[in-house]
Order: sequence, then C-alpha cells, then structure tokens
Amino acid sequence: MILFYLLFMLNLNLKNLFWICLKKMANLNLSIFILFIISICCLVGSLIEQDQSLLYYQDNYPISNLPFSFLTWKLIYYLGLDHIFQTLWFIVILVVFMLTLLSCTFFTQLPSLRNARRWKFIHSKEIDCSSGSFISPNLLNDNSLIIMIYSLIYTEFFVFGQGTSIYAYRGLYGRISPIFVHFSIVAILLGSMFSFLSNFLAQEIIPNGELFHIRNIVHSGLFNSFPASLFGRIDDFNIDYNPDGSIKQFFSKLSLLSGQNEVLLVKTISVNKPLKYRHLTFYQTDWELNGLKIRLSDDYILQKKIIKTSINNKKCWLCNIIMDDYKQVFLAIFDLSSPIILFSPEGLLIGKILIDQPFYLNNLFFVVDDVLTSTGLQIKMDSGIVTVYLGFFTLMLSTVLSYLSYSQIWFYISSGLFKFSASTNRAVLSFEENLFNINSLYNYLIVYSSSNNNFVTCLVLK
Repeated sequence: MILFYLLFMLNLNLKNLFWICLKKMANLNLSIFILFIISICCLVGSLIEQDQSLLYYQDNYPISNLPFSFLTWKLIYYLGLDHIFQTLWFIVILVVFMLTLLSCTFFTQLPSLRNARRWKFIHSKEIDCSSGSFISPNLLNDNSLIIMIYSLIYTEFFVFGQGTSIYAYRGLYGRISPIFVHFSIVAILLGSMFSFLSNFLAQEIIPNGELFHIRNIVHSGLFNSFPASLFGRIDDFNIDYNPDGSIKQFFSKLSLLSGQNEVLLVKTISVNKPLKYRHLTFYQTDWELNGLKIRLSDDYILQKKIIKTSINNKKCWLCNIIMDDYKQVFLAIFDLSSPIILFSPEGLLIGKILIDQPFYLNNLFFVVDDVLTSTGLQIKMDSGIVTVYLGFFTLMLSTVLSYLSYSQIWFYISSGLFKFSASTNRAVLSFEENLFNINSLYNYLIVYSSSNNNFVTCLVLK
C-alpha cells in the first residue's frame, strides 16, 4: 500500500513538473532563440554539401594545421553535418520549437481568444485608455439605446446589452490569426520531418522495352517504406523535335507491375507530367542513345555500341562497322527523326539510310533494325508533402486574417448622457472613420425618429 502511494505521488509530481515546464515554454524570447538556432542549422546545411561520400569530404575538408581550420571532415562526420536535417539533435530542436509554439497557443493565445469573446460592460465613467482608444463625453441629449444598437449592427458590429450599458466588437477573426500561424508552422515542420525521415529518392536509366526494379537509391530516410514488390516496364520511348532540330519533348510509356506481373497503372510521362501511384512519383528526367541493332543477314543480328560526341558543335552518336582488315564504315546519328549518315574514315559521305531500309556495303547486306534508347527516371516518395502544403495554405490564410482589426466599443449612460469608449489593435485612422459614421448615423436616426413616432417601434419589430 505504501509502495502504491509512493508511485502515485511520484507520477503526480512528474505530471506537475511536465505541465510546469510546458507552461514555462510559452515564452516569446525562447521561441525566437530556438528559431535563430534553426536558422543557423539551415545555413550550415546550405553551405556544407549534404549526402556526399566520405571521400568527397576528405578531399574538400582536409585536416589542416592552421589554427582557424576547425571545419574538418572528422568534425562534419562527428556532428552529422553531412546530413544535418536527419540528425537526432536537429530533430530534437524542431520538437522543442514546436512545443513552444503549441504551449504558447494553448496557454496564451486560446485564453486570450476566450477573453476577447467575453462581454465587457462598463457602468461608470472611469475608463482605462490605452493605445488606439477613444473617449467622447457625450453624443446627444436624446439617449436611445435602440437606435444606438441599430447603428452598431448597421456598421457590422456584434452588439450585447445589459441594462443601460452596451458592448460591441468587430473583427474577432483577427484574433484567431496568431493561432493559425502557430498551427501552420507546426504543420510545415511536421511535414518536413516526415519527408526527410520517411522519403526516398532513386534514379534509374532503363532501356526501352525492358523491365526494371528500383535499385539505384540516391537518398533514403531512416523510416522509409521501400516498395520492394513493385516493378516497372518501359513500353515505348520517343522524342518530339522542333523544326530547327532541337528537342521539344521526350516521352516514355511507363507500366507499373505488381509482383504477380499484374499491370497496376499505365501512363505516358514526359517532363513536368509525372506518373503518380500512391505515394510514389515517377519523373521523366533524361534520355540516352545506347546502340544500334543491325541485321547482317536473316540469321545474324549485331548490336553495336555507339559513342556520344560532337561534329561541328552538334551533338551526335557514332559507331563503326568493320568490313575487313583494312576497310570500315562509320554510322552517325544526329537525332531520331533524321536519317542515319554513313561515311568513310576519311570523312567522305557514303549515303543516308532510314530504319529498316536495306543497304549493301561491298556486296554485304545490312539493315538497321532499331536504335536502342534508354530513358532516365527519377522515382520519389514524399509522404510529408501534403502536410507541408496544408501548413503553407494555413499560413497564407492566417496572413489574410491578420489584416482584420479587432475593435471594441462600450456605450453607457452616465449623468443622463451617453458616454462611450472605443479601442482597436490596428488601423486607427480607419477605426476613427467608423466611429464618425456611427455617430453620424445615430444623429440622423435620432432626428428622423423625432419626426416619425413609429420609427422606434419599427426598429423593435425588426
């Protein structure tokens, strides 16, 4: 029984300590200091190349005997500066910063919002004036509460009454914007953490018509879920050219297959038009010419590797066919839409041929069946990008709401006269104009009601 009591008291003390520390974290100076540390970390991560090999850092950050040469590859590896955004200490800093924002939201901003919604009636002439406040001794001798309420409602104020006192406010949504800012920053940070902890990036060069599996992983998070049972196939690859011969766009018809060879999705992708499947995105990034498939006779197929070079500052691909010990011919490809050019080792033009067009060299039959191409794909999985977008959308929404000024007006009767006090947190000149319009509308309705006895009754019925 005593042990149970001690454990209960220990648990209670730990909970109290936790809530005390959490309330202490609702400090603006602490949040700014942590944000400054995060900015320094991001600056270091931008200056030091991320996710490179050990040999790269040994070459670029060697150990030196200079007194100020402290940034060596050993220090970079020891502190994790080569992958700073995935280190445990950087994640802890982000978590502490998010806790400061959340504690400020729940212990400061939300109570302030609840306090702003409360009715604050004034029944005496002693009013505390602060910045952005206005006091008027009286409006008019004819003090009509109904007409004043109508004037406030007409100018889009929420009005509350108690006896001979009126309280009105407008722009309460402007008080919500700091809360939205905090939640949006937390969402952006959480989304970023999900991204660099659970995403992966791979790049593949796949020949046309071949099956592929994701293998060449460039970057991988600590908690990524690699789709091991997913396969792909490049069904077709082609390039569109402009009239001047420059590349307009290149396309890959991509099929995704399951482990049971079941077709999951088929789409022709191009630059800026990727394929999306669940959390995976397949981007078209590059292309390459690999070789020529040449048929020498009906039963002999020759595949020749081509070399990328340039002729007269124009990119081209070359390969040669050896005829005998002393003779050979070169084939040049400038683009997939132009004929293949044949020329001798001396540079003399022999002829131009098309795909599947037969030709003879020294009475030998040749046909170029196909130009072997490869397409470059970038496969990316980013599970936190939706959260990041949601955070930025909320941040933009809070920016719009922050322009709404929160205004308050108090009316009360003192010594037989209407007295009022008004306060706003921003746009003081615009608020003065609103007060002038309320006063003008009130005076106009007072004059109008004095000449029309049914006016006040009509206001009450509405």
